[in-house]
Amino acid sequence: MNTKASKRKFSGAEAILETARKCNIGLVSGVPGYPITSLMNMFLKDSFFSDKSFWVTNEKVALEMALGASVTGTRALVINKHVGMNVLSDPLISSTTHTIGAGIVIIVGDDPGITASQNEQDSRYFGTLAEVALFDPAKPQDTATALSDAFRISEKSHSVVIIRVTSRMLESLQEVDFPDSSETTATYDLSIWDYTMKGKHQLFHAISYPYLVAESEKRAASRLSENKEKLGIVSSGYVSTIVDEVISKNKVNCSHLVLNMVAPFPYKAIRKFIDKHENILVAEETETYLESHMAMSRKVKGKMTGHLPYGIIVDDDISTAISEIDKDQVRATRKIETIASRGPRPLCEDCPFLPLYRILGKLEVPIAGDVGCLIRSAPAPLRAVETGFALGSSISVASGFSTKGISVIGDFGLAHFGIVGLINAVQLDSDILIIILKNHVAAMTGGQEAPDLTNVVRQLVEDVMTINADDESEEELRKVIQGKLVRKGISVIFIEGKCTKYCDDEEM
Repeated sequence: MNTKASKRKFSGAEAILETARKCNIGLVSGVPGYPITSLMNMFLKDSFFSDKSFWVTNEKVALEMALGASVTGTRALVINKHVGMNVLSDPLISSTTHTIGAGIVIIVGDDPGITASQNEQDSRYFGTLAEVALFDPAKPQDTATALSDAFRISEKSHSVVIIRVTSRMLESLQEVDFPDSSETTATYDLSIWDYTMKGKHQLFHAISYPYLVAESEKRAASRLSENKEKLGIVSSGYVSTIVDEVISKNKVNCSHLVLNMVAPFPYKAIRKFIDKHENILVAEETETYLESHMAMSRKVKGKMTGHLPYGIIVDDDISTAISEIDKDQVRATRKIETIASRGPRPLCEDCPFLPLYRILGKLEVPIAGDVGCLIRSAPAPLRAVETGFALGSSISVASGFSTKGISVIGDFGLAHFGIVGLINAVQLDSDILIIILKNHVAAMTGGQEAPDLTNVVRQLVEDVMTINADDESEEELRKVIQGKLVRKGISVIFIEGKCTKYCDDEEM
């Protein structure tokens, strides 16, 4: 029996925290980034979770810590943004056939509309890729139910479960009936090592995967508002809430199937729904995960037919799509966003690294940037760096330049993955200049503390120097950089600077 909530409304983030308290979770590991930083901060500040919750260096580490907790009988929660799924995918995919013990749930924050990310990827595909259950809740109530159910499903299937959230879902408000408390009795079964790697996968598809499919089909059948009209709408995630609002506001006569659990895909429920309607509109963010599973039917309309835009969805998009549902194809009309049309997001005016960026913008060498604040130096007027593929990537990118170039990376990016690139550069005897911006924080994601790897770098590289941004003039810094560029091999310059947004004087 669920615990009836008081009349106050809970946000999606609050629903996660309240439900987590009832799930007997012993470890919460997270990596900062929009839109989940504020959610993780709630766990860090919570009296129950404060000594169980940790910011860690990268998502692979976060999941591997959770796996360690799981095999020793402790439930674990991993919190990261969508691009972090790329980082943790190695242990995630292997864990499915390896099997786990106590339940593990990953809460992944997607960023439709790209408020603060380097891409707009859709995390739902990781459910299919890793062959795990994936929830895409629409409202706080769905999220609370999904988290409670996720631990049960994780322990019965011996695999990780993913819950995908977005900023609008986390911020939405609703009265919530919270599930009862639960504890784990799951253990890691060492008999899995009696099977070959092929046998482990066969065992998974013989036992665990059919169970996951049944759970998905059952949930699809329970979230259906059906009538005998010609139009049926299939949705998942926060978009389902928008669809309900449009249906109510415009008095649209249609059926609406809300998919809370989207992986494994509930083919039987979807086929049955399609057969009952003349037209099907698929409403989802950000890619065509649902639609691509259904598009063999000519009835299905959505992003692939131009009825809805890729990325974030708003109520006008749904209304327009419904009005044009009888058309087989619709010409997309959404304008392509530029920095000029959106408006610039410049660096802080008192950023200590602005002199460096001005210098880099005038150099005639390839310069690899990194994800974080420094990526804002790429557009005009600075044009300081040329690339920004991923957090911690710049050293490896610069190692691949055909001529000597520069890697610019923050100290958090160095710890996240850049240190691996540095080890590789040393091993290959690369010819690059590495500039490490040492402000002691992950400034782009809320000022979390960055590990100090100065001594580690000094053990790896002979030519290492440290410059304080406040003590060197722009011209002096230019001469130092030019001198290092003519030197053969790896050179490292740490530039220390105070992030005025997050650092106190005593922290420097």
